[in-house]
Amino acid sequence: MTCLIRHPNLERVDDIYQQLLHMHEGLDEAQSLQASARLILLLANHIGDSSVVLSAIALAASAAGKAAD
Repeated sequence: MTCLIRHPNLERVDDIYQQLLHMHEGLDEAQSLQASARLILLLANHIGDSSVVLSAIALAASAAGKAAD
């Protein structure tokens, strides 16, 4: 089992951020949410460790003021 990495661990952060913005250009809200959900599922599949993905979900939910189920 791998732990969720919480320190900066990503190269080319600015390029990735720009591509995330570009991915949403011209999309309506529903399309934007669908694109984000698809990206999340692709990355979760790439991680491949349910405990890491569930830890990330819990951390994101708590940052948004909601407890994960």
